[in-house]
Amino acid sequence: MRTTAATMGRILAQLKHDPRTVALVLVIPPILLTLVYYIFVDVPTPPGHPGMFDRIGPIMLVILPMLMMFIVTSVVMLRERMSGTMERIFTTPLTQLSLVVSYAVVFTILAFFQSLILGILLFPVFDVSIEGNWGLILLVAFLCALFGIAFGLLASGFAENEFHAVQFMPIFVGPQLLLCGLFVAPESMPRVLEVVANWLPMTWAVDVAKETLTSADISSGSWVRLGGLVAVTAVALILASASMRRSTK
Repeated sequence: MRTTAATMGRILAQLKHDPRTVALVLVIPPILLTLVYYIFVDVPTPPGHPGMFDRIGPIMLVILPMLMMFIVTSVVMLRERMSGTMERIFTTPLTQLSLVVSYAVVFTILAFFQSLILGILLFPVFDVSIEGNWGLILLVAFLCALFGIAFGLLASGFAENEFHAVQFMPIFVGPQLLLCGLFVAPESMPRVLEVVANWLPMTWAVDVAKETLTSADISSGSWVRLGGLVAVTAVALILASASMRRSTK
């Protein structure tokens, strides 16, 4: 436990002296959300219908954390391995799982503040109204950030350099972004794509976000989807620890 705590302290100290990474997590997503707001704020909508941003904003709130945390976590972890830091860490009693958990906990702290900032921007500042609990939307955003962290750590174990880590983004993020229901509902897609979409974790998150927009109480199916998101995240963390090499080629 002392070794794990010391590793977490080292990671936090590194982030303190790495303002670009912190800005990528805490500053860039609010800027992107603000850009989306001004793109859709003046789009005309039929009377009695919610504005375009009122429908898209909460969905972006769950997509942006996953996207940004995947990029940051995969690159930062790979940088640790390429610099030889990981080899030095493994000379201590720290296990691969403990290392992965240390990074996951530290980036989870960042993910919490990221979700909170986006939520404050979306609801009090942009005055988006939803039928459900906005706290639930924040929970979904936070879980999506954890999902991005877990798969970022997993991707870093298979990348040889930072360019390879970035190459994983279209493979991992692309299908989820296109099929999650942001642009077209899965049930309106061809049957093959609908089946694939229904098995993607980001689709589960977007479905819960959409239900929160129109319903004060979410269904049991939405809780099952959130449970599935947690389970997939846990599996990804375990696989990430198993794929973590103790030496750098």
